[in-house]
Amino acid sequence: MITTEYLHQLEHFSLIINKRITSNYVGERFSQATGRGLIFKDHTIYAPGEDFRSVDWRVYGRTDKLYVKRYEEERNLTVHVILDFSASMNFGHKLDFAGMLGVGFAYLALKNNERFVLSTFSDALEVFKAHKGRAQLASMVDFLNNKHPKGLSKLEDSLSRYKSLITSKSYVVLISDFLYSIDEIKRALFFFKNHKVLFIQVLDKTEKNLDIEGDFKLRDLETNDVLSTYVNPFSRKQYLSMLDNHVAEIQKACEEFGAQFFCADTGMSVFDVFFEVLGRKR
Repeated sequence: MITTEYLHQLEHFSLIINKRITSNYVGERFSQATGRGLIFKDHTIYAPGEDFRSVDWRVYGRTDKLYVKRYEEERNLTVHVILDFSASMNFGHKLDFAGMLGVGFAYLALKNNERFVLSTFSDALEVFKAHKGRAQLASMVDFLNNKHPKGLSKLEDSLSRYKSLITSKSYVVLISDFLYSIDEIKRALFFFKNHKVLFIQVLDKTEKNLDIEGDFKLRDLETNDVLSTYVNPFSRKQYLSMLDNHVAEIQKACEEFGAQFFCADTGMSVFDVFFEVLGRKR
């Protein structure tokens, strides 16, 4: 459930983000024009008549000289937030965590006066038209709070359809547990090879750490198949090794396509994920 308290926290987060993150992006800028944005370009000496709010006071504190920060600006940037709503996302707190991340990216786009699109996929793709403004954000939150994950995930089919809906270079944020074959993930990356892409893998903390032991019946949330198994230290070690290898393969595939990848789990703070993703040096 995405609460009003979380939206208030986002408001506070947007006020401090420029203090913590000055050299990286929220949305990738594709224009070389200089203006107001979120990707830092360079410094230039302050000239009378320039916006005094652009002065970098940290540089002034070190040099006693006034410099302003310049940013690369993209006109009509659209941020595409695509959420996995297949049944497997209904494990633990994955869906709530993914939804909060999606709303966060939409909010940051809103604060930068950029359009954003929210879309979900499972066995079908649902797309919402891009708009600006708080009304769109409110409808997005209401939609997520009232939608329930279901069905088999059709990552490749959904994203193949989605790519035809993007008509200009965009910032594509795909949030999923990415429990797919690496070949399917690579094909998904290929669909967006001409855009700036961020893949965020969301795993439940139990799923990530498997800190359980004993007899269990494990049910596949998408197929309802049941597997009876005994979890012991050896099988846990095997599981964690397979998961680590899968995450490493996703990371490698993203690097090959020039995309950014981050693996998060529900034991983390949503805002820590934002700082890691948006503050990471490229």
